[in-house]
Formats: sequence, structure tokens, C-alpha cells
Amino acid sequence: MKDIRNIAIVAHVDHGKTTLIDEMLKQSGTVAAHRELAERAMDTNQLERERGITILAKCTAIEHGDTTINIIDTPGHADFGGEVERVLKMVDSVLLLVDAFEGPMPQTKFVLKKSLQLGHKPIVVINKIDRPTARPDEVLDMVFDLFVDLEANDEQLDFPIVYASGLNGFAMHELGEEQKDLEPLFEAILEHIAPPKDNPEGPLQMQVATLNYDDYLGRVAIGRVFSGKMRVGDNVVIARRDGSTSKARITKLYGFKGLEKVERDEIGAGEICAVTGMEAILPGETICDPDHIEPMDMIEIDEPTLSMIFMVNDSPFAGLEGKYLTSRQIRERLDRELEHNVALRVEDTDRPEAFKVSGRGELHLSVLLEQMRREGYELQVSQPEVIIRTDENGNKLEPIEKVVIEVEADYAGTVIRKLQERKGEMTHMTQNNDGSQRIEFLVPARGLIGYRSEFLTDTRGTGIMHTNFHEYGPYRGDIERYRGGPLVVLEKGETTAYSLYNLQERGVLFVGPGEDVYGGQVIGENSRENELVVNPCKGKKLTNVRASGSDDALILTPPKRFSLEKAIEFIAPDEYVEITPESIRVRKNILHHGKRKAAKK
Repeated sequence: MKDIRNIAIVAHVDHGKTTLIDEMLKQSGTVAAHRELAERAMDTNQLERERGITILAKCTAIEHGDTTINIIDTPGHADFGGEVERVLKMVDSVLLLVDAFEGPMPQTKFVLKKSLQLGHKPIVVINKIDRPTARPDEVLDMVFDLFVDLEANDEQLDFPIVYASGLNGFAMHELGEEQKDLEPLFEAILEHIAPPKDNPEGPLQMQVATLNYDDYLGRVAIGRVFSGKMRVGDNVVIARRDGSTSKARITKLYGFKGLEKVERDEIGAGEICAVTGMEAILPGETICDPDHIEPMDMIEIDEPTLSMIFMVNDSPFAGLEGKYLTSRQIRERLDRELEHNVALRVEDTDRPEAFKVSGRGELHLSVLLEQMRREGYELQVSQPEVIIRTDENGNKLEPIEKVVIEVEADYAGTVIRKLQERKGEMTHMTQNNDGSQRIEFLVPARGLIGYRSEFLTDTRGTGIMHTNFHEYGPYRGDIERYRGGPLVVLEKGETTAYSLYNLQERGVLFVGPGEDVYGGQVIGENSRENELVVNPCKGKKLTNVRASGSDDALILTPPKRFSLEKAIEFIAPDEYVEITPESIRVRKNILHHGKRKAAKK
């Protein structure tokens, strides 16, 4: 067998995983020194680069001496935890990255818990050690406490520690050592992570962890060979999730090196590889030797906690901007997403044009919607709802999120009051070195819908909030949600500056002059709680009488523009978000004003 190490880099969002991998690729010589390496080279998806987060787990491999180190870059956001859960089974250990100032955060706990359950012995990397506010000794104590809380065994508690700066490309075993390069990190990987103990002589067993799609090759299955060898042209059997089997033939095999896939004729036990020729294969399924069909245990994925209704767009502007509009096209796109997005669920509803889509959180679903919209799909979605369960005694259970907030002391009182109004329960509060407060809460997931933008307003944009699924707990009763009433358009037309000027004192507007609107569209938020039907298309009646001052230039406040997440947070139960490749609009589900009044009665 080749000398191999298989590791995953896990951490909370924004703790520097992808940046550290950039430096590892450069310093190992895997990416040629003369080649320009894009910042966060592993984030290849356009959405990942725009948002600065990792959404899909990706493989790379670096050569260090005679050793190949396979590295998997994992998402740090809780909504993409399904990606992390699948790839942890492919590796022999993890590098747990922790920010030298922030310390362990909710997602750190989530990924570490999954790793410890699989028996991994993590290497702890305290990253961003060059920050002026770094407090590595305190953070190390917090990491140790977290290992104890998660019931790590004695071997796991004796974890090796490396101090690093991914951005500046250095690592050290002890604080105060010379800051040169990442060699101490490579040494720790080779010393503390055991090579694979898989059997190269046994019958073939490869478990698929994740999927890619290639326009020329079709479905590309990525996973680890746990036993035996794979060769191009071999006939194999796929052991399916439902217990059935089907025959297939390996058409191409790829190993990983740097940012590229390298074509290979043979892959041995212990290696992570990509294989093509497997029709309709799904994550968790096993590729076996035809004479020894032994499926591996399926990868268990945590259940979704939030659902939305995706439906065909039926607004008056339907079909003007999108390419794919029908329920059949939307369903086909969702089915394609299910092939690799294992934390997603899609169910039919009693209406043929609507589907119930469930996921890990608002971000998980909004990233899917953003991808669909960029591909030319047009649809509308309902307000997100949490998935309620019942226990054996018939009691209602709802998802509870763990919320960690870092906020300046001046704003802490407002944040605590707002979260308690949303049925949150404060569990912990400490003061940081810089005088800011770190507060931990347990809050029902439905209490957090729409709270993030309110939180940023309350903390003047300085607060940091992280959430992660904690458990299903007892239902905590009704939550009152305050939002100003909607300003709803009376009839179809084009907005005028004259009309908007008179409307802007009523509340916050979402449209500017010269925009097409339709009856039932929500174009603003009323400063009061009642719904107000308005006509933003009214022009000024011209006469031949002139009066000084009446024809002055109209000064309009710039409209508030919604991102997809903000629109989903904003809407009420009787509203939809209309999503097209060009626009995001908020509308009432019953567009006609008279019918809407009748329905309320």
C-alpha cells in the first residue's frame, strides 16, 4: 500500500479552513510556485466565492516527501452539516481548527461530536494566532472543556496541539517558537494520524460519500476504497440504499492531486478516489465485488428541521424573465438536487403545482433557491415553517437551536430582551478581554426566523450571531412576531416618483420610480401594523396654473432592496416570495384586494 494519510479539516464558519489549505498546497509544492493560486482556491462554486463560505465538501491531495496526504475541506455552516457527516467516515482523523480569539463555537461542537463518535483522534489547530486579540491559552482551556463535555475518551483527550496562522503560512508546536512555515503542522499529521488499516487483498468495497456531475462523464461518485482494488473496466455491483443491487462497469478512475483530478488505472485500499460509470448511484451506497456483495452501513444523516412550499409562479409577471416555469421542470430540478444533497427532503402536496421541501435551515434552502434562480428557474415560495414532532405521550416537540452571540455590552440588554420575547432561555454569559459579552441561549428555531436582520439593527451591525441545531425539546407556546403591515399595490402599472414621494412617509418602500408592479404585490412596510392598499402608479394631474414651490424636485429615499434570505425572513404566513432570474418580489397569496378581504372574514 502507498503511504497515505486521510484527514478532514473541520471548524466553525470563518475560522480559516480554506485559507489554511491554500497555504498547504503552496508550501508542499503540490501547486507549482509559478502558478497563480486564487484566494480560497478550494471554494470553486460561484456562490461560495461571493458569500465567503464553503457549501460543498471537496477533496484535494498534497505530497509531503513520500507521503500522500488526502485532505477534505468541509463546510463550517450548520445548515450544511449533512456534507460534513458524510465525509467524516471517509477519513482516519480530523484537524479541528479553532479561532485563537473566538474559541469553540456551535458548529465546532457539532463537527467534533461527530468525529469523536467515529473514534477519530483529532489534532487541534489554534488558528489566527497572529490576531492582536488572540488568547490561545484561554481558547485551549475552552477546547479541552469541550472535549470533556462531549465525553471524549482518555486517548482522545490527549490531543496534539499546533498553533498556526493560515493567512501568513506558519505553524509552531509551542507558543514563542520561530514563525517560519507550516512544517510543524505536516510533522504533526505524519506523527499522530495513523495510515489506513484497510485490506488491499480483500474483496472490493468502496463507499460513496459525495457526488459530482460532469457534462461529459455524467455522475461522478467520490468515496473511499475500504477493501480490495478498483481497476478501469472491472464489472462491479452497487448495493443500494433500499437493499437491492444492480450491475455496473467502471469507465474511469481518478485520484486527487492539488486542485486537479488525475486519471488512474488502479486505485487501492485506503485511497480516496472518484469513479464514473455508476448510473443513479447515491451517497452512502457501496460498490462491491460481484462475487462478494457486502454492503457497508449506511451513513446516517440528521433529519431536516425547516420546510417551505416551492410552487409554480402564478403572478401576472410569470414567464417574463425565467426559462423553466412548469411544475414538471421544478420537480426534475429538485430530484437532481436530491441525488447529492442528502440533508434535503422533497414531498408532494395535495396541489400538483406545489412541493414541500425540507432542509437544515434558512441558509440551506436559500442557497438551493439562489442556484435555481441563476439556472433560469422561476418559482414562488412560502414562509418557512419548523417541523414539529410528537413524542410517545402525544406531547409536541420542536427544534431548539443553540445560539451564541458576541455583542458590545451596551447592546446586550436589548438582545437578551428580544430573545426572551421569542421564548429563548439564556444558559451562559461571560465577558471577553475586549469588554464585549459572549451570551449563549437555547431558542426555538421558529423564534429565530426573521431575527437576524433585527439583531444587526439592534447592535448597529457590530454583533456576531451563530446558531446550531441543539435538540428537539418541548413546544414553548406561541411567539408574537412584530412586523409593520404591508403596503399592497391596488392595480398593475408603472410606479411614478410623484406617487412614491407621497407614500414614503407611510413607511419603508421596496421599489423605486419607473418599476413595473402588479395588484397584490407588496411594495413596502407600513409604519403601523395594518395592511394598506396603495396606488404607486398615480401621475400628477397637469393644469396650466403654476404656483411657486409646487414643482420643486421630488427627493425620494432610496428603496430597501431584499436579498433572497431577507425576503424569506420578511414575509408573513399569507405572503409569498416570487423568485425569478432577474427579480425578487414579495406578494400576497391572494392578489385581488376584494377576495383577500372576503377570505379574512
